[in-house]
Amino acid sequence: MKTIFWLLSIALLASGCAIVRQGEVGMKRKLGKLNQQVIQPGAVVFNPFITRIIKLPIRTMNMEITSNLPSKEGLNVSAVISILYRIDSDKAPWIVENLGLNYEEMIINSVFRSAAADVCSRFYAKDMHSAQRAAIEREIIEQMSKVINPQGIIVVAVLMKNIQLPAGLARAVEEKLKAEQDAQRMEFLLEREKREAQRKMIEAQGIRDAQKIIAEGLSPRIIEWQSLEAFKELARSPNTKVIITDGKTPMMISPAPSGN
Repeated sequence: MKTIFWLLSIALLASGCAIVRQGEVGMKRKLGKLNQQVIQPGAVVFNPFITRIIKLPIRTMNMEITSNLPSKEGLNVSAVISILYRIDSDKAPWIVENLGLNYEEMIINSVFRSAAADVCSRFYAKDMHSAQRAAIEREIIEQMSKVINPQGIIVVAVLMKNIQLPAGLARAVEEKLKAEQDAQRMEFLLEREKREAQRKMIEAQGIRDAQKIIAEGLSPRIIEWQSLEAFKELARSPNTKVIITDGKTPMMISPAPSGN
């Protein structure tokens, strides 16, 4: 009998003990009434016959929604949206009492669809597939936060993924992007050719200026002096040479090789 008593006692104690893990908080509901005190991570002892421990995650959660988003021109753009959110631990009891544990579907999903429809209807479909997507996400977060932040749910990010534009529009966007890339490539080639032409012009101008300077510097006296220098060099040479000159410009005739 003692053994049975001890086994029942151990089972009763085990059933009256709960663990609140990191990233979540707990609350006690006793006889249907929720205790407003938030239980932090750790072990919790309670009476299993009249009390229940309710746990709520407070870490950042990811909720994925597939939705057709309306555009300014009246098209529907299919997209998968990730909503990153977290719970304010101080508001956890209020959320359980007023929203229940199905708060994702009850409020987050509903508020998102309303905010997304309002924001996306002010943008063109192609904007959801371009750099404007960040602006759309930001505006959706702002609208959602006005409604659900006071209720203890904090929107961290709204990420639009797997965006599927209507077939005809997707083709038009691709063609436009290709045309823009071709235009940028052509602009680059034209700029390169322009710079090459400028380089050649500068080079030609430099050669012309150099030749002009040389021509202006070749006075008769300088030519005579250069002739004298040439005579001096020829005089120092040990080889036999025949020089015909009028005293101004030398002309050298090399002798024919011997043995012929």
